[in-house]
Amino acid sequence: MSLRRPIILLALFCLTAVGLGLHDWPVDSGQAQAFADRALNDYGLALTVRGPATLTPLPLPKLTFERVRITGDRAGPPLVDEGRLGIDLDPISLLAGRAAAGGLHLAGGVLSGRADDWSGIRARLAERARSGATAHPTRLTVSGARIAGDGTARDIDLDVSWPAWSASAEGTARLTWRGVPTGITLAHVRPNDVALGRRSPITGAVTWPEGSLTVDGTVVTAVSGAAWPILAGQMRVETRSLPDSLAWVGLNVPLSPLAGAFSLAGLFETADRSVSWTRLRLGLGQNVLEGAGAVVLGPGPAPRLSVQATLAAEALNLAPLVDDAARLFGHEPVPLALAPVTRGDLDLRLSAAAGQVGLIQVQDLAASVLVRDAALEIAVNRARVEDGLIKGRVTLASGTDPAETEMRLQGSLDRVDLGGLLGGIGGSRWLVGPTQGQFNFEARAPDTVTLLARLGGRVALSMAGGAITGLDLIDVVHRNGAVAAGSLARRNGRTAIERAAVSLRFADGIGEFVEAGLLGPGVGASVHGHVSVPERRLDIRGSLALRSPADPSRGLLFEVSGPWTALAARTAAHVEVPDPTAAGEAAPEAFGPPVSQALTAGAQGLPVNARAHAP
Repeated sequence: MSLRRPIILLALFCLTAVGLGLHDWPVDSGQAQAFADRALNDYGLALTVRGPATLTPLPLPKLTFERVRITGDRAGPPLVDEGRLGIDLDPISLLAGRAAAGGLHLAGGVLSGRADDWSGIRARLAERARSGATAHPTRLTVSGARIAGDGTARDIDLDVSWPAWSASAEGTARLTWRGVPTGITLAHVRPNDVALGRRSPITGAVTWPEGSLTVDGTVVTAVSGAAWPILAGQMRVETRSLPDSLAWVGLNVPLSPLAGAFSLAGLFETADRSVSWTRLRLGLGQNVLEGAGAVVLGPGPAPRLSVQATLAAEALNLAPLVDDAARLFGHEPVPLALAPVTRGDLDLRLSAAAGQVGLIQVQDLAASVLVRDAALEIAVNRARVEDGLIKGRVTLASGTDPAETEMRLQGSLDRVDLGGLLGGIGGSRWLVGPTQGQFNFEARAPDTVTLLARLGGRVALSMAGGAITGLDLIDVVHRNGAVAAGSLARRNGRTAIERAAVSLRFADGIGEFVEAGLLGPGVGASVHGHVSVPERRLDIRGSLALRSPADPSRGLLFEVSGPWTALAARTAAHVEVPDPTAAGEAAPEAFGPPVSQALTAGAQGLPVNARAHAP
């Protein structure tokens, strides 16, 4: 007989056997549950089956249960509910008459999100590790599950592999966390060491559309009462939008709405509800800072975050923040409620060898930012600008009405070159010389427009040994207010200043010139008037007088008014004015009588209408 027929018959028999082996065969649910219970009992789990059970013999024996509930014990809260559970049975253990799970596969179901509910499993794993037991499921998969509660985590797909010959496990997970697709990977974790409270290596990564977080270090099980395990090693975080990523995680970091692209890398260590970096490198937009810091998460269901850091940079660009602040004080009101930016605590110390604040270049910058509940303080402890020193502090605090904010601003200048400062912000270097002075402002308002309208305070500035460039005031007086043709374009005029001073008192956003004037070798001037911050307008009148002994009575009256961006200067006809040196050079009031009196007495109207530089 030919061998072909037996081979065909054998092949048909094998195919039939395989087909039957791959088929799901119904089994008695009670007996199957009792058998599976013996496999799960080693891990402190109890199984309740409320649906049918099937057995699939090939390729490896597998029991499948519909509508299962898994608890830590028969009376405990459900760890898994309404899921479809598949248990791979270890064939070697079956031959020995024992029930052992080679793999667990859960489809669908609701998982407990309470860490305390899973404490029994962790304790049983520790017992098995201490007893020297080596048998364990080598594969755990979850598909389409969700966390019980408000649907924060859903569409959970999990795959954990722990080979029988290895002490390390690895796993991957995909889920939707608060509506955002999220991926998680873990590797090199030794489960027995973790269960026993020993230090285990760990490599992990979390990715989401806006960024990623990677960790390479060690992990130790959290001590009793602690919320987190203890991690240490290298960490790197990157996100294209820090505010969006923090909102997704559910954290509120102080001033985070002002940030954009963000990165952090460095050595870290966690403790109970805190993370500290002994060395870190921080990226904020184009800025790179190095230093140390810590983050502490407060207690309660809505914990308050506290951030502390000391950072330094070779170069710091604060221009974007200045631009944002400038937009706040536009013509449209912006609410000043502090709650959106003070939902956490911040203690930040900053230093930079060089920096840019708007268009101003600074060196040797030392600053601090302090945020507390409903309070914000930004201090420039030291900043060298144009060979001088600037200090300042702004404090914002909520009052009895949370919608209103109280602002206090104070600062000082010491020998700052005004010419360089004006040129740095894009203006004309028409006034040069070392300037010193002080300023302080305060106001309380619900929005930016009202804040400017309620502004009060004082400004006092003085200069010694400066100059007005591009304009010769002595020549202007001799020409009865006219400017030599082409002199402004050529900027070849110059007025030396022996001393100049200006003092303004602000009330309700209007600054009144309490005293203002200058003395030069050949000319003196005094100014009176006011400046409106809400309307961005300047209205001043002044007088110029020659100090030449040969022509002491020759003088000129002028007026400058209009919006800050389009000032217009007008001069009056020649009038007789007192000698500006008659009262000495000690006070600006000695430069001449009030301009309003002189105009009324000696020059009805201002016949000359011309744009020009104002002193």
